[in-house]
Amino acid sequence: MRRDVFQALADPTRREIITLIARKPLTPNAVADSFDVSRQAISKHIKILTECGLLVIRPQGRERLYAVQPQKLGEVSDWLENFRTIWETRFDKLDTLLQNMDSPSNSDAI
Repeated sequence: MRRDVFQALADPTRREIITLIARKPLTPNAVADSFDVSRQAISKHIKILTECGLLVIRPQGRERLYAVQPQKLGEVSDWLENFRTIWETRFDKLDTLLQNMDSPSNSDAI
């Protein structure tokens, strides 16, 4: 079952897991040791992140290391970029409006 990336990223624990694994690939036990929840809960979070393509499993000897899939995060970033541009434009307009309201020529009219 393929999961939705945004559903996966909506959970703060999963975002923390991605941040942790982005630094270096880790085993499931190493990930679980960084959190105050059960290993079973971390396993479920990792499963969701793997199913949506944000994490990949890399066998290394007898261990399984989880690593971030940067291409998938790039897709999310590309999608969000359109909204970032829209909101930056809106905030720039708001800044301009607020600066004009604070200008001395407008305070004389009040």
